[in-house]
Amino acid sequence: MSRGAAALEALRAVARDPRSHIEAWRSAHPEGKVLGVLPMNFPRELAHAAGVMAVIVPDDQQPVTEGRAFLPEFYCGYTRNLADQAATGRFDQYDGLFVADHCIQLLGSADVVRALEPDRRVFLGQLISSLSDSWAGQKTAQMMSLLRTEVESFAGTTIDDDALRASIASFNRDRDLMRQIFDARAGGDVSYSPVDLQDIVASAQIMDPDEHHALLSDVVAERQFLPRDERIRVHLSGHLCHAPRRELLEVIEEVGAVIVDDDLWTGRRYLQAGMDESLAPMDALAKWYAGRNTALPCPTRVQHDVDWDAWLLDAVKRSDAEAVVHLMPKFCEPHMLFYPELRRALDEAGVPQLLIETEHEGIPLESFRTRLEALIERTHRNRPAYA
Repeated sequence: MSRGAAALEALRAVARDPRSHIEAWRSAHPEGKVLGVLPMNFPRELAHAAGVMAVIVPDDQQPVTEGRAFLPEFYCGYTRNLADQAATGRFDQYDGLFVADHCIQLLGSADVVRALEPDRRVFLGQLISSLSDSWAGQKTAQMMSLLRTEVESFAGTTIDDDALRASIASFNRDRDLMRQIFDARAGGDVSYSPVDLQDIVASAQIMDPDEHHALLSDVVAERQFLPRDERIRVHLSGHLCHAPRRELLEVIEEVGAVIVDDDLWTGRRYLQAGMDESLAPMDALAKWYAGRNTALPCPTRVQHDVDWDAWLLDAVKRSDAEAVVHLMPKFCEPHMLFYPELRRALDEAGVPQLLIETEHEGIPLESFRTRLEALIERTHRNRPAYA
C-alpha cells in the first residue's frame, strides 16, 4: 500500500470508528480532556488552544433504543441518536458537552445529556442568529468571550493569545487543503469518490488539525487527476448537522451520476469559511462566525443580503451541475422550512431536482435508486444531444 493510500485509510478509520481514535488520544494524553461539541458554530480553535481535544459529536448510526424515552419521535435522527448515546453509556468518552446554538432540537438533546450525565459539564451558548442587526457584531464578540471563559474553566487553564493564533492557523491550513480538493472536484477532477471526501471531512471534525493535515497532505501528494466523464453532474444539498449514510452516496453514482459539489455538513459547509489571521484572535473568531453564513448560508441564520437559494444557484453554475439532490433528514425543521425557497429558485432556473427525506434508521435503497434513475433520465433530456 502506498503512503497516500495508507493515509487515506487512516482517515477513513477515524471517520468510521471515532471512539477508538479518542481512546488512543486519551492513552497518549492521560491528563487531557475530551470535549464533545455539537454542530455547527462552536470554534474548536478555543479548545485546541487550551490543550483540549474537541470532537464534533458524530451520529454513530447505532439504532435508537433507550433514547426513545427522552426525546419525541418528531426530533431528528441525529438528536435522538445523541440522546441514545447518553442513555446507553456511549457518551462516556466525553468529559463535557458544549453547544454554540443552533437549533431547538440540538438544545433539547444537550439537555438530555445534562440530565443523564450529571457529572459531565454541559454548556449551552446562544450565538446571535439575526446577523443583519446593528448589534450582531457586539453580541457575537460577547458570546465568543464567554465561550473562551467556559473553555478555560473546563480545561483548568488560561488560553494564551499566541496559542489561540497558532490554533487558528492550524485549523485554517487544514480547511484550506480540504477546500482545494473540493474546488478541484467542482472544476472537473473526480479523483476521490463522495464517500472518500465525506470520510476526509468527518475525520477532520474529530482529529487534531495538524495530525489531520499531515495525513491529508500524503493523500493529496499522490492524487492523479481524473477527468469528469459524461455522467450527469449532481450537486448534493442538505444534511446540515450530520453525515448522510455512505450507501446513499454510493447509489447516486451507481445510477449514472457524478457528484461534483455539495453544501453538506460533512462537506463544504464545514470547511468553506476560514479565519482572518491578520486580526486579533478573538476578533477573528467573531468575524469567522458572521463570515460562515456569507460563505455558505444556513437556514438557521437571518441575513438580509444572503440567501441559501442564491448561493445554491451560483454553486450549480460554478460546477456545471445539471441536477440537484436534496438530502433532508426527517424532522429537520430549518431545512424543511427553507426547502420551498430552494425548490422555487431551482424550478425557475430550470434545474432538475429531487428531494430525498432521509431517516436515522435508513431508507429503502431500491426506492431511492428508482427515483434517482428517473431524475437522471429527466436530466438527460435537458442535454442538447437529447433534445
